[in-house]
Amino acid sequence: MSNRGILYGIGAYLMWGFFPLYFKALQSVPALEIMFHRVVWCFLFLVGVILVRKEWPNLKLELRKPRVLPIYTLAAVLLATNWLVYIFGVNSGQVIETSLGYFINPLFSVALGVIFLREKLRPLQWLPIGMAAGGVIYLTIQYSTLPWIALALAFTFGLYGLLKKIAPLGALHGLSLESTILLLPALGYLLFVESQGTAAFGHVSWTVTLLLALIGVVTAIPLLLFAAAARAIPLYVLGILQYIAPTGQFLLGVLVFGEAFTPTRVIGFTIIWLALLLYSVESFLVHRRVSIDAAAS
Repeated sequence: MSNRGILYGIGAYLMWGFFPLYFKALQSVPALEIMFHRVVWCFLFLVGVILVRKEWPNLKLELRKPRVLPIYTLAAVLLATNWLVYIFGVNSGQVIETSLGYFINPLFSVALGVIFLREKLRPLQWLPIGMAAGGVIYLTIQYSTLPWIALALAFTFGLYGLLKKIAPLGALHGLSLESTILLLPALGYLLFVESQGTAAFGHVSWTVTLLLALIGVVTAIPLLLFAAAARAIPLYVLGILQYIAPTGQFLLGVLVFGEAFTPTRVIGFTIIWLALLLYSVESFLVHRRVSIDAAAS
């Protein structure tokens, strides 16, 4: 197992964990405008990476593969929706709920694998999925409303991950194609708000303008680190590392932004955290047993 791969994974999830600080600094900008700036600047950064690495010929060949455009168009829509909901959640003072979405996501992804890929769960894996569902139901009943931000984040990123699992392109080429698909709508919207005199870029403070311009780099770097980590370390290790991001977001919500962590939330989150702990321990023990059996044979 590569130590460098572990560092790549930790780096990616730490960056994602601190994202609320970045988007809070853009709180004066509408969420939709931030999201479309994210698309445009991410596109420009990825094009630069592809040109530097001289991968344009390889990308052109890969674009000829069947099913590429339909899969990546749907992936682009899911990714943009996920970004928009996340930015809205952070900037509307609901960082704790956004963290809940990414705590739920791993177990939701397991459920999607069972439904769409016909993957089989081990008996003990059903328990954490049921516990997580119970935690969400408990929060819904107590607050008399669905935690829709958390569920939307888990749903969109889970489906996005499912598509990426069956998609034919690598991480860099896939993300580049997704940002290309979203580019025209993004430019159209940004030009519209500019014509209406409501655009933030270049019209508010230089800090906001700079943060909007750098948002593509901030978006792409953890995704590329994640892709490198995924190739270098086992999936169960990556699965454990992924809890760094929502933990960081949760701590920011409580300790930095002063969001209320009520007794009801304590109970609901504890149920979900216990589910994640059980799932992680079970996955680790199974992987360890398989590794020992393989070494002995």
